[in-house]
Amino acid sequence: MTQYRLTPLAADLPATVPFVGPEAQERAAGRAFDARLGANENVFGPSPKAIAAMAASGQWMYGDPESHDLRQALAAHHGTTPAHIIVGEGIDGLLGYLVRLFVGPGDAVVTSDGAYPTFNYHVAGFGGVLHKVPYRDDHEDPGRLFAKAAEVDAKLVYLANPDNPMGSWHHGTDLAAAMEALPEGTLLVLDEAYIETAPEGTAVPLPADDPRFIRLRTFSKAYGMAGARVGYGIGHPDLITAFHKVRNHFGMNRSAQEGALAALQDDAWLAHVQSEVTRARDRIAKIAQAHGLVPLPSATNFVTIDCGQDGDFARKVLAGLVARGIFVRMPFVAPQDRCIRVSCGTPADLDAFARALTPALEDAKKG
Repeated sequence: MTQYRLTPLAADLPATVPFVGPEAQERAAGRAFDARLGANENVFGPSPKAIAAMAASGQWMYGDPESHDLRQALAAHHGTTPAHIIVGEGIDGLLGYLVRLFVGPGDAVVTSDGAYPTFNYHVAGFGGVLHKVPYRDDHEDPGRLFAKAAEVDAKLVYLANPDNPMGSWHHGTDLAAAMEALPEGTLLVLDEAYIETAPEGTAVPLPADDPRFIRLRTFSKAYGMAGARVGYGIGHPDLITAFHKVRNHFGMNRSAQEGALAALQDDAWLAHVQSEVTRARDRIAKIAQAHGLVPLPSATNFVTIDCGQDGDFARKVLAGLVARGIFVRMPFVAPQDRCIRVSCGTPADLDAFARALTPALEDAKKG
């Protein structure tokens, strides 16, 4: 038998991924989902201009390893310079680079218990030690996160605003004020994946070159390009330069770069998607209320629904929906696991969800 000489760290890690994809669930069930409402994808799709740009891109060429044109456009869009911008393979890829840059075996990192698990996956992969704090009133708790960071001398603190999986958010000025307690030497990793679907004032009103944090954004959500894997970070030029020490310089394919550039320039399509998301959030909330459930306020392209009991009950509801062809997900950790999470969908998607929810709840109540 071949004996592969993995590192001790790699040898001890489980061969798992943070999420079981809907495709794997479809293969296991032997059927396709009727409504794909679990991955917070943008079912309304990317800008037609982005689709055209991707189709016309020269795929025989490698992508520009500097993502020059996209970084220039992003800098102009945010009123900063390309030296403040890093482009990578979605926020997930950028999280991996950040952890690689900062975290070695035994280094402390702080996150919320139940927050986005891909960050935790990267930390485990580099031997970091995760310290977690609970949510407060279904919101991430910046005060406790930063206090824990001071206690354990954390190199990184992860916080999403708006939050996944709860859909909650903090006003940007409140978060900026809370950052006064961020320990010196700790970098705040601020995930703003859902910022384009959030209320005005959610973004932190701090300059791009504030060295205390990096903000991460994506084309996967409001821009509808999850399959293309385009994310970017905005941070101090010294931090951005550090990414070039470790990133995959040909990780960004040419069509993704050109599609993102076209999407960024199509304000009309972004406004269309934002209106569709608002409509879908309202519809999901009404469906939940009609079934005696409580929709939580959302600043994202999904709605988290309180099923009114504990995690076991919510898991039964989720299982009932999946069995009826509706792909949804739920928070992993109590007490947030009393909820299910439903992504915004088309009217037909949400009609299917409404039809399936009634029997799913009936079965869950029967036990």
